[in-house]
Amino acid sequence: MTVVTLYSRHNCHLCEQALQELEKLQSEFSFEIQEKFIDGDSKLEYEYGEQVPVTLIDGKRHDFFKVDPDRFRLAMQEHHRHQ
Repeated sequence: MTVVTLYSRHNCHLCEQALQELEKLQSEFSFEIQEKFIDGDSKLEYEYGEQVPVTLIDGKRHDFFKVDPDRFRLAMQEHHRHQ
């Protein structure tokens, strides 16, 4: 199953919106959501701190700041074609 990772921060409004959007998109595509909080992890804060929420599809960076449903759909369709 495809895994969508959401790098997030606690009390992050944009992160909450991104998670809600991903949950809506699960009705169209079969994928698991793994939310990972970067708070307190210096490596993750350095890598993603200024861009959260950041989404990855099966470990490949997809987008940051928000989840654009149309862009996500295209990426998932492309991803499924190559599986």
